[in-house]
Amino acid sequence: MSSVPLRVLVVSLFFPGQGSQTPGMGQALTETFPAARQVFEAADDALGFHLSRLCFEGPEEELRRTEITQPAILTTSIATWRAIQTIRPDFRPSVVAGHSLGEWSALVVTGALHFHDAVQLVHTRGRLMQDAVPDGEGAMLAVIGIPAATIETICREVETQTGAILQPANYNSPEQTVVSGHARAVENAETAFTQAGAKKIVRLPVSAPFHCPLMQPAADRLCEALIPVPVGPMQYPVITNVEATPNHDPFRVKALLVQQVTAPVRWVEVVQQAISMGTSQAVEVGPGRVLAGLARRIDRSLKVSPAHDPDSLKKLFE
Repeated sequence: MSSVPLRVLVVSLFFPGQGSQTPGMGQALTETFPAARQVFEAADDALGFHLSRLCFEGPEEELRRTEITQPAILTTSIATWRAIQTIRPDFRPSVVAGHSLGEWSALVVTGALHFHDAVQLVHTRGRLMQDAVPDGEGAMLAVIGIPAATIETICREVETQTGAILQPANYNSPEQTVVSGHARAVENAETAFTQAGAKKIVRLPVSAPFHCPLMQPAADRLCEALIPVPVGPMQYPVITNVEATPNHDPFRVKALLVQQVTAPVRWVEVVQQAISMGTSQAVEVGPGRVLAGLARRIDRSLKVSPAHDPDSLKKLFE
């Protein structure tokens, strides 16, 4: 990662969200680090089924199910963090953040949520989000190459024309914004985005329209599920998706997690906030390299290194 020891750098941890899953994730970590294996065993016990087997072997179609994807990515991310702690017990990040689901991983790492509670809750979260909208009624679309402000304007115009919901769901980079809402509104907007100069438009293969008001039933039920869950002191600030500012207050965690279900992921601002706090390097803790790719498009001065298997962890600390 750098010839400068990590302990003298201002390093952030970024945790990936849904879409980073792949069969085989976490398996090499469990074969190398007992602490990582213990995380997968704890997930299996908490959920009452072999999540570890689905992570290691698939099938891919099962791993793509939202109620499986979310605990799978959380578990792999926390297993990776436990492996990092095995290698460098003295390593302390300056700030942590996660993309959508990834914020739950960040909250486990900072100590706000216990892993047992978090893995059960994101399993529930995935099911609630899946069930919030009937199949075929919602859709998501990635729009590349036009400013977010233009996309926001088009969404408002389409909502007025159709009476349906269409809103930005993910501000992923200056060049990429994902919109979410009723399928008919998404279809109506495709022509408008093309006419506005979009370089590329991609219909996302998701089972529900995440991060928009259609998810309100899921948010309401998640709020109920969170009531008995304890929230502990936070070792590191978490830059939240909803506000894109660092939160140190454990009493605000539950409300922000509920709001996140229907609010857009402000990832561009999250990364910019981390940089403004002095972050010079970041580590993407968990499967995939999605966040590293987005960071390059947000600010090339920020170096993001992947951490998802023994080889990448070795490079991280060599």
